[in-house]
Amino acid sequence: MKTVYMDNAATTPVDEEVLKEMLPYFSEKYGNASSLHSMGQEAAEALYLARERAARLINADSEEIIFTSGGSESDNAALKEIMFKNRDKGNHLITSRIEHPAVLRTAEFLEKMGFSVTYLDVDKTGSVNPLDVKKAVTKNTVLVSIMHANNEIGTIQPIEEISKICKENKILFHTDAVQTVGKLPIDVKRMQIDLLSASSHKLHGPKGVGFLYVKKGTRIGSLIHGGSHEFGKRAGTENIAGIVGFGKACEIAAAGLKKNHEYLSGLRNRLMDGVLKNIARSYLNGDREKRLPNNVHFRFDFIEGEALLLHLDGKEICASTGSACSTKSLKPSHVLTALGLKPVQAHGSLRLTLSKYNTPEDIDKVIKVLPPIICNLRKISPLNEKNINDDFPDDKCGH
Repeated sequence: MKTVYMDNAATTPVDEEVLKEMLPYFSEKYGNASSLHSMGQEAAEALYLARERAARLINADSEEIIFTSGGSESDNAALKEIMFKNRDKGNHLITSRIEHPAVLRTAEFLEKMGFSVTYLDVDKTGSVNPLDVKKAVTKNTVLVSIMHANNEIGTIQPIEEISKICKENKILFHTDAVQTVGKLPIDVKRMQIDLLSASSHKLHGPKGVGFLYVKKGTRIGSLIHGGSHEFGKRAGTENIAGIVGFGKACEIAAAGLKKNHEYLSGLRNRLMDGVLKNIARSYLNGDREKRLPNNVHFRFDFIEGEALLLHLDGKEICASTGSACSTKSLKPSHVLTALGLKPVQAHGSLRLTLSKYNTPEDIDKVIKVLPPIICNLRKISPLNEKNINDDFPDDKCGH
C-alpha cells in the first residue's frame, strides 16, 4: 500500500533533480570554497550559482543572500543581530503571539538581555491586524518581525501593509517566510522587506541549509564569529553540497510556482470540502481564503489528536497535529490557544500539508479513511458528549 505523506510543512522529500546536482559535491567536487586552487574555485562557482538562484526566487541581489544552517538560525540571526547592532537606536521589538518558536524563544532571550518586546494578539483566523502594529510602535522600536504564513494553520499575514507601516516609521521589518518561499510569489523589493528567513527542506531541498535575506545597507552583526565567509555575516566553511541543492530547489520552485500553486490549491480545497462535508462537528482552523495553498488544519470535537495520528499512521497516512518542532509536547498549541480555542479543543486538531507529489487519489483516500476513525475514537473518548455537550448526535459518531 502506498504511503500518503501529508506532513510537508514539517519537511519535504528531496527532488530527484536536486539530489542529482548535489551528489558530485560529496565525492568529486569537494573543495573548500575559500581555497585558491582549482577545486576550491569550482566550489566557489557552485556557491555563486546557488546564491544567484536563491536571490532570483525572491527578487533580491545575490550579495543579499546569507546562507545559514536553516530557518531557526536565520530567525535567531535576524532578531539578535539586528537588536544588538542597533541598540543605539532603541530597544523595542514587535512580534506576534503565533510566531514559530525560533522567533518566540529568541524574543524571550532578548527580553532577558534587557530588550522590550510587544507580542501582538491575532484574531480568530490567526491574522495580525496592521493597525495593532501601528499602535504598538514607539520611538524605541527597532524591528518588527511577523511571519509570512503560519506553519500550523496556514494563515497568510498582511505583511505588505505591515512593512509599509514600518517604512513610514523608519523601522526594520523581518518576516519568517520558511513556509512560503517557493510556494507564494515573493518580491522583497516591492514588498519592502528588510530581512527574510527561508529553509531548504521546506521546498524539496536538503535539510540543514537555509538563508537569511538582508537588504543592502542594513546594520547587522554576525551570529557566528570566525572567518569572513558569507560577506562577514556568518562564519564557517560553507556546506557546498547542501547549498547547491538549495539553489537547485529554488530554481525548480521558481519555474513551477504558478503551476504548483494552482495544483495544490485545488487539492487543498478538495480535501477541506470533503472532510468538512463528511464529518460532523469538524471545523477549519485558520483563514479559508488567505491560506497557504498546501495547508489544511482541522479541529474535531471529542477527539485527542495524538490518537488520531496513530490511527492514520496505521492506514499509512502521515500527518501531524501542528508544528513538527512541538509534536512531543503535551502542551496545547500556542497558535491555537492564541485563536481563542480551549486546550481540549486544541488537542483535537489535525494538520495535513501537501506537496506537488500528492495526487487526487491521496486526497480521496483521506476523505474515505478519516470519518470511520473519527467515529470510533469518539465512541471511546472520555471527551464525549455527556461530559462536553448534551446536543451531540445520538449515533455518537456525528453522522
